[in-house]
Amino acid sequence: MNSLIKRTIAVALAGATTFALPTALVAPAAAQQSAANTAELDRAVRALRAITTLKADFTQTDRNGSTLTGVLTLKNPGKIRFEYSSDVNMLVVSDGRSLSMVDYDVRQVERWPIRNSPLGALLDPNRDIRRYGTLRPNSTRDLLSIEVADPERPEFGVITMIFVANASAPGGLQLSSWVSLDSQNQRTTVRLRNHRYGVAVADSAFTFRDPRRTTRRPR
Repeated sequence: MNSLIKRTIAVALAGATTFALPTALVAPAAAQQSAANTAELDRAVRALRAITTLKADFTQTDRNGSTLTGVLTLKNPGKIRFEYSSDVNMLVVSDGRSLSMVDYDVRQVERWPIRNSPLGALLDPNRDIRRYGTLRPNSTRDLLSIEVADPERPEFGVITMIFVANASAPGGLQLSSWVSLDSQNQRTTVRLRNHRYGVAVADSAFTFRDPRRTTRRPR
């Protein structure tokens, strides 16, 4: 795979593969949040927990404007799949325990535990956004921005999850995008559209053919 494409994918998931807040840092941050902010963070948690399954088209854009597209599939608890377009021989998938980046061009698999992820708020039912997220102000009332960052570990970067009010979405909020900023100031934005909730999704969608044994890509 082209190294620039792979870096774009890695930055998009940068927080999703390297970030975990120490418990000692979490409690003071949560204690300082206002009751109103805590209530909004709780809304986001409830909305994520209300999702059983989800499919959405995504567009991934790096700081230079280069884009990748594909389909995201999610099944709670803990399963997610990023299926890139056919010209990107890459797959990102979580089976509920670990998040794997599979590169079929070089026959390589990289894997991280989902518990070490800010997207663990999306994937891990035991995680709670308000324990390590900060609500960011917005001029638009129907939009929530939640930033996840560890001030003690700037090398882990920052990820911001953005929700919009949508009465048809579970919990009344819809995850519309997230923005990842790594320690080299490389920014990648992932935008979701055409959300489909409650669709039938087999657990086999969250497995993959190991490229270290075959060159075939699962479909």
